[in-house]
Amino acid sequence: MASLKEIRARIASIASTQKITSAMKMVSAAKLKKTEGITTRFLPYKNKLSEALSNYLGSLEGEVSIPLAEHREVKRVALMAFSSSSGLCGVYNSSVCKLFKQVYDEYAERLGAENVTVFLVGKKVSDYAKKFGIKAEKTFAPLAESLSYDLAMEISDQMVELFLSKSVDRVELVFNHFKNAGVQVPSREVVLPLKTVVRTDGPQLDYIVEPDMATFVNELIPKVVRTNFYSIMLDTLTAEHGARMTAMHIASDNADQLSQELKIQYNKARQNVITNELIDIVGGAEALNG
Repeated sequence: MASLKEIRARIASIASTQKITSAMKMVSAAKLKKTEGITTRFLPYKNKLSEALSNYLGSLEGEVSIPLAEHREVKRVALMAFSSSSGLCGVYNSSVCKLFKQVYDEYAERLGAENVTVFLVGKKVSDYAKKFGIKAEKTFAPLAESLSYDLAMEISDQMVELFLSKSVDRVELVFNHFKNAGVQVPSREVVLPLKTVVRTDGPQLDYIVEPDMATFVNELIPKVVRTNFYSIMLDTLTAEHGARMTAMHIASDNADQLSQELKIQYNKARQNVITNELIDIVGGAEALNG
């Protein structure tokens, strides 16, 4: 059995660790609340923009040529994966890294590794890719440090340029979808070619646009693509904060439970010491009386 001094040292160490995990939990909870607020305010704009595009396309007669929505035979793919650059967030990173490897292997087997262009966001997925010899075309800083609409626009415009120049025929993102603070779902989504849903139900509206239909559509489409990128980046960052908050909550609870067990162990050890001392005293007294 460990000595009283060793047990006291372990209890003090666990208490110190618990203070850290509790502080990290509160920080992550604050960041989660902030990103959820940004998402809540941004989604109506994103949905309204997509709705405006769908309604307008539904009001037109005949087919409309939309370069960013062009479906062609997939020969080259741009694959982008998102992770964090730090740990202590449960299975958040490992799950998205496994899905990234799975998706990469699918495309590499079908198209050849040379036809899969990889873009990575976050240190964890970058290290994971290096482990398997997967070379990234470009890496970006983790979202927790640099997420902004400007970053989403920069990444989106790069992917759009690759698609329009026909350097790639598809752009797919691998990320963690935020379901709730305790559940993050590894997900994959094709963002280019753009999925345009033409609404045919409801009243048909007659739109007047300036300067012309082609200019209006070609101005609106890139905005829709950018909002899609930004929405996914907000989603995965919210998932990261939720995962870290949950992991720190579990760690704090485990520390509390372990501390209680050690206190019981300490009390038992202390009782044994007192009992042995009493036995020695009684034994000594009896020896003197004898």
